[in-house]
Amino acid sequence: MSTTQPNRAKDGRDPQIGNLAVPDAGLRAAILDAADAAQPDCVALLSDLVRQPSLLGAEAGAQALMADRFAALGLELDRFTVDEAALSKLPGFSPPVQPGAYAGRENVVGVHRPRNPTGRSLILNGHIDVVPTGPADLWTTPPFEPRVADGRLYGRGAGDMKAGIAAYTAAFAALRGLGYQPAAPVYLQSVIEEECTGNGALACLHRGYRADAAVIPEPFNHTLSIAQVGVMWVQLAVTGTPAHVLDTSAGRNAIEAAWALAGHLKALEIRWNEPGRRHHAFCDHAHPININLGRIEGGEWASSVPTRCVVDLRLGFFPGEDPRVVRDEVADAVTRALRDDPALSGVAAELIWTGFQAEGCAIDPAHPLLTALADCHRAVRGDEPRHVALTCTTDARFFALYGDTPATCYGPEATRIHGLDESVSLDSVRDVTRVLALFIAHWCGLEPV
Repeated sequence: MSTTQPNRAKDGRDPQIGNLAVPDAGLRAAILDAADAAQPDCVALLSDLVRQPSLLGAEAGAQALMADRFAALGLELDRFTVDEAALSKLPGFSPPVQPGAYAGRENVVGVHRPRNPTGRSLILNGHIDVVPTGPADLWTTPPFEPRVADGRLYGRGAGDMKAGIAAYTAAFAALRGLGYQPAAPVYLQSVIEEECTGNGALACLHRGYRADAAVIPEPFNHTLSIAQVGVMWVQLAVTGTPAHVLDTSAGRNAIEAAWALAGHLKALEIRWNEPGRRHHAFCDHAHPININLGRIEGGEWASSVPTRCVVDLRLGFFPGEDPRVVRDEVADAVTRALRDDPALSGVAAELIWTGFQAEGCAIDPAHPLLTALADCHRAVRGDEPRHVALTCTTDARFFALYGDTPATCYGPEATRIHGLDESVSLDSVRDVTRVLALFIAHWCGLEPV
């Protein structure tokens, strides 16, 4: 597989120290005006993306739109599929929930190469995949038909995170509309499978993409992320003993046993949230670590004691904790429950680790990436951006942990992501476009097109 080896900044400076000058007042005003002028196209792109039901394995239509958009901006296109065999040997790899299903599912990267690199390089990353809608009849309007009402755009993926992709694309376009382009390499990445493994972003690292910073416009309401938890998915496969309901005591109910075992695992949540266990970034959070019972499937017949039940769980854990140690702790809890709980006598259980096996990560709040973004946020919104420690995972971990690329999230305000009637504020999308356009000029510098 051929790889792209992007150039880092060539001005001889340590990317950890200092920043390029903030654009002067006149240029700053022009950039903000250009970002505002780009908003109709931004909203149109967002609407077109929401119309594409880019669920797991069905990202092709949305990625084709992004490829066309990047090409229209004059960017070099790099389209490539995930090489599961190669990625499986890399740190940060997560077992896919659809093994062997990457054929035809492409990442799309728009590559900008300046004529005379003088600034710092940048990755703008976003995921094109969306989570299932749930019952479509519970939505006010169909989830893949974008609807604008009261200044918000509704639809699955509108906030998480197609608005962010539309915003960084509009930010780049705004600078070109002024006759400028970044004076450093910039890589606009639209990746697959963030919502269950992150292997799309990992494939970008395997492809060779590195930069002096990465920004992911996830919908966290204009905050700057300084940490995020690790996340694991695990299936708890429980086997009981079938029996006729004329004598349920003759069997061992796998569904009831799975529920009891999930309760034992939920007890870990209490222990993991204890103050002595916490990472310092989460000390002020009320309840940073969550164990979620997300899916259950089991049983064969209403009048039979069920033989099998599978429960899908999502586990959070703190940055700095080794995923192998966390898995061992979960396995020990299951073993103890099966041994000590009389209600689980005669029950067998297996843990199947699939999907997210993601480490947590953190960044120094004083890092130049964050201070530069904060400067641009203040110039646009006039207030101080909050730092947040995220109780979820994002693709930022790949750049920070494995790609020698400082990373953070900064994106628009959205509601009901992963829920019904998901929406994003269009005023917020405009402000994120403005901030990102200023930040590109600030971080990368500018040269005439």
